[in-house]
Order: sequence, then structure tokens, then C-alpha cells
Amino acid sequence: MARSLAYCFSLSLTLTLLLTLMVRSVTSEECSNDLSKLSISCKQYVKYPANPKIDPSKECCDVVQKSNIKCVCGHVTKEIEKIISMEKVVYVAAKCGRPLAKGSKCGSYQIPKAVNLV
Repeated sequence: MARSLAYCFSLSLTLTLLLTLMVRSVTSEECSNDLSKLSISCKQYVKYPANPKIDPSKECCDVVQKSNIKCVCGHVTKEIEKIISMEKVVYVAAKCGRPLAKGSKCGSYQIPKAVNLV
């Protein structure tokens, strides 16, 4: 009896771990897809230099609206930050109606307390 209970517990724990890993894998893949779509649709609006800021297109905003921004920000590396202007990322997100939380981080960039949308 004790062995079958231990076996059931072990099997249930193993299944839980496998499901957790599968969900993480899907989430990571979705983030990568979002990051890829954002880079294609919004590239011209977030590239250096930081100024002038250009209002994003409807296509770019549609992708921003559908993206998991928190997850995407978690995948922004120092290498990505060398290619894009994080100030422009904040600007584009706000212009598309998905402002990043003030004081939060996207990659290593801390979102300023005040965002200038002019």
C-alpha cells in the first residue's frame, strides 16, 4: 500500500514537472515569436538615434497590441540594446496604447517616471 502511494506521488510529481517545462517552452517560443514580429514591424521606429521619434505605423501598433510585452522585455539583452533605442521602445509602446510601467525594466533599461510623447 505504501509503495503504491509513493509510486502515485512520484508519478504525479514527474507529470507536474514535465507540464511545467512544456508550458515554459511554449511561453519562451511565443516570446521569441513576439520579439521577431516586433523587430520586423517596428524596426524603423526603434532604431538609433534616439531622436527624432517617429509615430509608429498601424501595423507596428497591431503587433505591439498582440505581444506579451512583459515577456519580450525579459528577453531584451545587452546586444539588443546596442541595436535599438530603448527610449524609442518606450515611446512606441506608449503611442500604441501599451505603455510600459514607469520604474519597471525592459532588458536592463529602467523605464523613466515621465515619458515624453511629443
